[in-house]
Amino acid sequence: MSPRVVVLDYGSGNLRSAVRAVERAGAEVTLTSDFDTALAADGLLVPGVGAFEACMKGLRAIKGERIIGRRLAGGRPVLGICVGMQILFSRGVEHGVETEGCDEWPGVVERLQAPVVPHMGWNTVEVPQVEGQPTRLFDQITDERFYFVHSYGVRDWKLVTNDRTRAPLVTWAEHGGDRFVAAVENGPLSATQFHPEKSGDAGAQLLRNWVQSL
Repeated sequence: MSPRVVVLDYGSGNLRSAVRAVERAGAEVTLTSDFDTALAADGLLVPGVGAFEACMKGLRAIKGERIIGRRLAGGRPVLGICVGMQILFSRGVEHGVETEGCDEWPGVVERLQAPVVPHMGWNTVEVPQVEGQPTRLFDQITDERFYFVHSYGVRDWKLVTNDRTRAPLVTWAEHGGDRFVAAVENGPLSATQFHPEKSGDAGAQLLRNWVQSL
């Protein structure tokens, strides 16, 4: 039986392309904003495109931050994509406006310090190699490029843990000399700044890896 995945509909993101990509990855997919359906699914995908503030407003309107929090409290997988990753952090700062995020990870989403912004197009990522802690998202993916479209990112990873065996795996990327978080794997909570649904074979493999872990 295929895993059941909800793509969270809160008014943001490339919803149809996300649904199709996760279906191709082997899941049975429902696009919905319904609280109970999203809570009960095997996996929850949180998309996101546009401004941090607008995404958080849409998310709160459907109590999406509570859905995410309750799922994670129960160890139930969540995958955030693009701004759907950014809103998992403590806060975002855009055009002088500071907005509270879901605060699942400490950190600030801020404008990239690069000569050319937005960062748009294909880029490589630096997946951490930690002994005894293999990457799940990037399994069978090496030296691949992923598709990014963003002007903001997390430039400083702030979560500190003394338990190396359970420390989050943080993947980085660089644009115009500025480093930012490209992906995170942290127990049931995973996220990518890039768009796997637009990243060809590498993105398709990443989504398959996530779906197969559900």
